[in-house]
Amino acid sequence: MFSKRIIHHLYKSSDYLRQEIWHFQYWKPFRLNNCTFTTCASINSLVLDDFSDEENVYYPSIIHSHIAKDNGYFDHTYYLSLLGSCLSEGSIVDAKKLHGKLLKLGFGSDYRIGARFLDIYVAGGDLSSALQIFDNLPSGIRNVSCWNILLSGFTRTKRNDAVLNLFSRMLREYVNPDECTFSQVLQACSYNKAAFRFRGVEQIHALVMHCGLGLKLIVCNRLIDLYSKNGLVDSAKQVFEDMVVRDSSSWVAMLSGFCKNERGEDGILLYKDMRKFGVIPTPYVFSSVISASTKIKAFDLGEQLHASIYKWGFLTNVFVGNALVTLYSRCGYLTLAEQVFIEMPQKDGVTYNSLISGLSLKGFSDKALQLFEKMQLGSLKPDCVTIASLLGACASLGALQKGRQLHSYATKAGLCSDSIIEGSLLDLYVKCSDIETAHKFFLGSQMENIVLWNVMLVGYGQMGDLDESFQIFSQMLVKGLQPNQYTYPSILRTCTSVGALYLGEQIHSQVLKTGFWQNVYVCSVLIDMYAKHEKLDAAEKIFWRLNEEDVVSWTSMIAGYAQHDLFVEALTLFRKMQHHGIRSDNIGFASATSACAGIQALDQGRQIHAQSVVSGYSLDHSIGNALIFLYARCGRIQDAYAAFDKIDTRDIISWNGLVSGFAQSGFCEEALEVFSRLNGDGVEANMFTYGSAVSAAANTTNIKQGKQIHARIIKTGYNAEIEASNVLITLYAKCGSLVDARKEFLEMQNKNDVSWNAMITGYSQHGCGNEAIELFEEMRHLGVKPNHVTYLGVLSACSHVGLVDKGLCYFNSMSKDYGLMPKLEHYASVVDILGRAGHLQRAMKFVVTMPIEPDAMVWRTLLSACIVQKNMEIGEEAGKHLLELEPQDSATYVLLSNLYAVLGRWDSRNQTRLLMKDRGVKKEPGRSWIEVKNTIHAFFVGDRLHPLANHIYDFVEELNKRVVMIGYVQDNNSLWNDFELGQKDPTAYIHSEKLAIAFGLLSLPEMFPVRVMKNLRVCNDCHNWIKCVSKVANRAIVVRDAYRFHHFADGDCSCNDFW
Repeated sequence: MFSKRIIHHLYKSSDYLRQEIWHFQYWKPFRLNNCTFTTCASINSLVLDDFSDEENVYYPSIIHSHIAKDNGYFDHTYYLSLLGSCLSEGSIVDAKKLHGKLLKLGFGSDYRIGARFLDIYVAGGDLSSALQIFDNLPSGIRNVSCWNILLSGFTRTKRNDAVLNLFSRMLREYVNPDECTFSQVLQACSYNKAAFRFRGVEQIHALVMHCGLGLKLIVCNRLIDLYSKNGLVDSAKQVFEDMVVRDSSSWVAMLSGFCKNERGEDGILLYKDMRKFGVIPTPYVFSSVISASTKIKAFDLGEQLHASIYKWGFLTNVFVGNALVTLYSRCGYLTLAEQVFIEMPQKDGVTYNSLISGLSLKGFSDKALQLFEKMQLGSLKPDCVTIASLLGACASLGALQKGRQLHSYATKAGLCSDSIIEGSLLDLYVKCSDIETAHKFFLGSQMENIVLWNVMLVGYGQMGDLDESFQIFSQMLVKGLQPNQYTYPSILRTCTSVGALYLGEQIHSQVLKTGFWQNVYVCSVLIDMYAKHEKLDAAEKIFWRLNEEDVVSWTSMIAGYAQHDLFVEALTLFRKMQHHGIRSDNIGFASATSACAGIQALDQGRQIHAQSVVSGYSLDHSIGNALIFLYARCGRIQDAYAAFDKIDTRDIISWNGLVSGFAQSGFCEEALEVFSRLNGDGVEANMFTYGSAVSAAANTTNIKQGKQIHARIIKTGYNAEIEASNVLITLYAKCGSLVDARKEFLEMQNKNDVSWNAMITGYSQHGCGNEAIELFEEMRHLGVKPNHVTYLGVLSACSHVGLVDKGLCYFNSMSKDYGLMPKLEHYASVVDILGRAGHLQRAMKFVVTMPIEPDAMVWRTLLSACIVQKNMEIGEEAGKHLLELEPQDSATYVLLSNLYAVLGRWDSRNQTRLLMKDRGVKKEPGRSWIEVKNTIHAFFVGDRLHPLANHIYDFVEELNKRVVMIGYVQDNNSLWNDFELGQKDPTAYIHSEKLAIAFGLLSLPEMFPVRVMKNLRVCNDCHNWIKCVSKVANRAIVVRDAYRFHHFADGDCSCNDFW
């Protein structure tokens, strides 16, 4: 009442005012003569209320004038009280009027008044006046509180550069920042990418630690948020883990960081820890975790969270509802998505956008458009995100016409100028391969939008148009646009796809200059580029220099290893990634499964597949394809078909997994059958399909089907590909038709090292050693650099024709002339060269002086030579090493027993056979096959399963009589060996190749050569028998055994009895 009376009578009489105040004992501190007027909030409020009225603008002046007449005055305390009321009521206009009056009254230099005005101007958003007041304060008065007040104003208005400049000035004036200071500065950094790019935040973090504020709650929360927003989730995680005290904001910031940076698994684990520590979840927490579950396809977890949301009563929250609609839309449970949508009491644009996107992506375009129309009829108008969602769906489905209709709608609605719509429209035309329209639209769009440039780079990259890609990239730089983390991957992928490594390396240099060398996304594409160009050293350097551990970089490196057949390295890195706590994505699981297929590690591949299922990738297409190849490569035919049948939408990679896998595992008939099914189902084969099918035909010496595939290759235009010619050369060489192989080689316009190697190896396998050597010299003369495979073919050629000195000269030239360190295969070839020539002592000395440890192949080659040369001493030494290295390999026991047999050491031979039996080692059965009238006919030793078995055996008996007449004598050693295996029936003496040849002579026209393939080495007896048969039957016979080709004609063999 007292204050109201003062205000009421303020105009009436100064005496009344003076008397009321003087006589009222409550205001003892108020004295007119040289004393203070203490604060009374009610007076100040009423005074200021009237002071703000236009009729009473001189109210405070009247107070001051009446007091001044009595020689009294108000000191700074009173004015501070008035300014406090201005601050609390946000009356900046009144404050400015009072500020002018105070300057006239001489209070302009009072630092206390200045500090209070600083508060008022910052609170009112007048930062220019605030800065002016601040600069006028004495430097000694500008304490940390004043700095914090000023910083808060600039932070609140997001003038981030000014915040950072003020912070730098603060440090220059040696003012120690506190937790409030760092909170403001870190918040400004979160909106200032430049600060992060130049590692300013790391420096601020270091200063925080130096000031002893590293555990302050408000600072830690800001650091978590800042690191997360800039993709350094592990740095945020470290701050979070180091915190002694956490509040709900800490958990939410970290959870948000994980979820927004594609670390959904970590976000879910954090949510579980959060619940374990008793932190009460909020609607935002639930929406974040559900979004994370959606991104990692952990749909079961999302459904469980739905139940928890119901328990906590958050179902009516629009953000939670939106997350649930998105969850069910993405996992294909559109009925549940629509149910949540219907039950939501409030819906916003995100709600509609989520369901529209889900319906569109699942092919329910009509429903999506109906919902779009419903949205238009309601109070919610479709926004840019709505149209962008529909355009994205059209782009994914290739629905160009529907996309054009949406483009028309967006134009009428005036939305086309929006950057999101522009990007979506351009993406539509690019993904629908309408690059001409895309380019026109691009030229008429907002050229300063970096997203559009990136989309155009992707478009030309999909077309493989490197020139246009680089033109776009160059124009972007000319216009002053800075490439971002999406620009570089787009242009780098184009370089990778067209094989332009040199240009990719130039882009890599620019990546280093612009500071993106630590960006995980960019580095992952660089790793992929170098890996695909066989620059694994460069890829590894980039990978191991990354500070941020991210699943994309790990899986890129794993895929690189797997693509280059470094399967052990791929699996080692995969295990190391898991050890680091990084959960694999679908690419990692698929690459690891493919690596298991490469080394035929079936059990390990199944374990990795089980992990992928647990991680929510049970329906992933790439993992399904890798699993098909795993089973096919490991010879599990039924499992491979089962995995194949589980894939809903099979692509050519699915088919290739079967064809390639079966061909590589030796089930070539299955591979060719799948290839026929593929053609019948109308699936378009690619170069890899044809290569695998040709390899299968080559492995079965099925030259007729091989030629049919060749015809399809020509028809589809793949004959111009170097890879196609290379596999065809191998096909004809393996099928014994060197004429066709040479023709394909000579007709090639461009040849690579694989082409030369295929022809050289073909000559070598057919015993044409001189031709192989001549071709090798021509290759070197033309400047084509030989590799390890080349030298393997050349050394084999020297071995087959007995060129010892030349073979040793070539072996030495590997390292001397080309820097190629010989591998074990090359050492084995040298042993073969020396052994076949009878230089067994030199061969033994060569083996024991090898710089690397001899393997079973080297010792086996030496033992084989000892059998031919009948050298027991060296043969037994080689056999001893073989039994130590491969005690379960039947070939070792067979070779040793053959050695003893040719030397007449029957007791030793019997002991070897007994040792083989005791160890449970079984000899691989001999098998031969021949193609007759598009059918492969297979025969085993003593086989009577063939429908024409009786006829075949009668014909073999007839042939035996005829060959005896020209001097054929049975090799009892060969027959005896088989007899002792327990095959007592006389027909057991008939080896599989004899049966196959007899069937061929009976079935094939006389003008066709008989072509037979055998899985083992042809024995001496069969070799002599076939020579004689070729003479008495007057037929050319080609036999391909496990070692080489034998061309029999008129009683002779191309190997000159040296194989």
